[in-house]
Amino acid sequence: MQPAHSGATGHKSSLKRHGPVIGLVAAIGIGAGAVALTGGDDTAAPPISAAVTVAATPIATDPAAPQSTATDPSTAGGTNAGSTPADPSGPAAEVTFPLSFSAAKKANVAVDWGARCDVASGRVAAADFFAPECYAPFVGDNGGATSPGMTADEITVVYYQGITGDPIIDYITDAVKADDTHAQQEETMRNMLRYFETYYETYGRKVNLVVVEGSGNALDEVAARADAVRIAQDIKPFMVWGGPALTNAFADELAANKVMCLSCTPAQPPEWYTERDPYVWGIDGGAEQKQVHVLEFVQKQLLGKPATHAGDQFVDTERTFGYIYVESGANSKLLADTFAAGMTTIGAPLVETIPYTLDPGTLQQAMSQAVAKLKASGVTTVLFNGDPVAPREFTKEATAQGYFPEWVIAAATLTDLNAFARTYDQEQWKHAFGVTTLAARVTPEISGYYALHTWFTGTEPPANDTIGTFIPAPAVFYAVLQNVGPELTPETWRDGLFSYNATRSAISQPSLSWGDKGIWPQPDYAGIDDATVIWWDPTATGPDELRKQGTGMYQFVDGGKRYMPGEWPAEDKLFVTNGAVGLYTEAPPGEAPPDFPSPVAD
Repeated sequence: MQPAHSGATGHKSSLKRHGPVIGLVAAIGIGAGAVALTGGDDTAAPPISAAVTVAATPIATDPAAPQSTATDPSTAGGTNAGSTPADPSGPAAEVTFPLSFSAAKKANVAVDWGARCDVASGRVAAADFFAPECYAPFVGDNGGATSPGMTADEITVVYYQGITGDPIIDYITDAVKADDTHAQQEETMRNMLRYFETYYETYGRKVNLVVVEGSGNALDEVAARADAVRIAQDIKPFMVWGGPALTNAFADELAANKVMCLSCTPAQPPEWYTERDPYVWGIDGGAEQKQVHVLEFVQKQLLGKPATHAGDQFVDTERTFGYIYVESGANSKLLADTFAAGMTTIGAPLVETIPYTLDPGTLQQAMSQAVAKLKASGVTTVLFNGDPVAPREFTKEATAQGYFPEWVIAAATLTDLNAFARTYDQEQWKHAFGVTTLAARVTPEISGYYALHTWFTGTEPPANDTIGTFIPAPAVFYAVLQNVGPELTPETWRDGLFSYNATRSAISQPSLSWGDKGIWPQPDYAGIDDATVIWWDPTATGPDELRKQGTGMYQFVDGGKRYMPGEWPAEDKLFVTNGAVGLYTEAPPGEAPPDFPSPVAD
């Protein structure tokens, strides 16, 4: 485990080099400013730390300049950048940090917001429809080392990258031909950190980013724990972004050492996060949360009806359900049992429940036996919740055995990406549909992290294929940091995240929230709350998520309309072309980024 250096020679990564492969969900589904965590209304989030109070108004300050003059915030604002005067008819209030734009307006505080804020909207003056609310520029003493891993000037954060040549990740990603290097990913990360530190309030501190490569494969619990201990004891960061893709041991050990981590573990049951509060956080939806969506979708749109989307042998047969899931740890069976119980509760007991292990050496034999069992049991509809490479083998084997069921994506990570689905047996996958937490896709040059990086720097991202796999973590971090204020600790970071409303509802972005919002029965330590429906069109052509042209694309039902728990419709619009969208070549109506000039414009 050795920190990388920004000037080091890169190695091929092909997604496999990025440790949290699960982060690709956020890659495609969470755009540049989705974590504008005020919910899009004028309700002020309560101050979290109330660390510093200043009696004078207005606040006159200049946001900290970035390292490069190309990103000077004095050139970044639009015509609406400026200050908001206090209302002379009411008393001027003292300034208590953190202070959001809406809170300042409500409290009658005059603020010089600076060029980074669009005072017409109260949001950051960046080319991002989902830009967060402005926060008052900080003045005063930030308290220095309010928590381990920071000083008055810096917050140490580790960015985790997977081990080079991990055979498990290589096996998963061998069909996804990205070629971004470690060095390109680090350069892209540092560029985006400059963006966040230009437009977001950080209370006098900058992130000191330390890049660490793991020492074991994605399933190696021993190596994961050893890496976590070394990070906690040698680097002593405030937080870690990312972790091994297929084990929770890394996050568990960091929590035991009182180091926070974000997007650092496969999804776990809600109790697992509660027991490690406030140290482990997710961005994608929780495992049981996704099950809730799948169960409601099955109950309302599939149950008690013939398998009309299967092959000829089943189209007139009432649906019977089988379940395939990947075992990647002790919690896998627990989650599978929970899902099976849910299916029984809605009146759709599973005929077969089949686990498999992601082991290239035994996978083929396991596939053959699984397909034979499903076929013999007359399963018409296979619910799949596994890794993105297994369907390639399952579908090949199903065709060999003359078995053509419906394939239902049960919110399975990465299986809902065109890049992987194009590698599956198309005679099988033309019967595929299901639930995804990903949002409807928009051409990356128009909206999202790719577009925002280009706008901010004047160049496309060095990691132009994988930028979305690692930027959601810093996006969440900086958005929460704004709301926490100067007194940053794991507890205030948690409280800052929990205090926000859900993010703005949209077509091109999911809705995220954490804490107790009344959406889930337990406190929520994951992010995405809503989901949508997709079906596979084997004849559609266009770019996949890595901008590679090809044939076969997922179509988003009703243009990607998203549903919260309890909102799923009963109407089945699967394989209905009218209203379905595979890719928006323009931002959906009302979601186009604002036209602010680039900071590097001549």
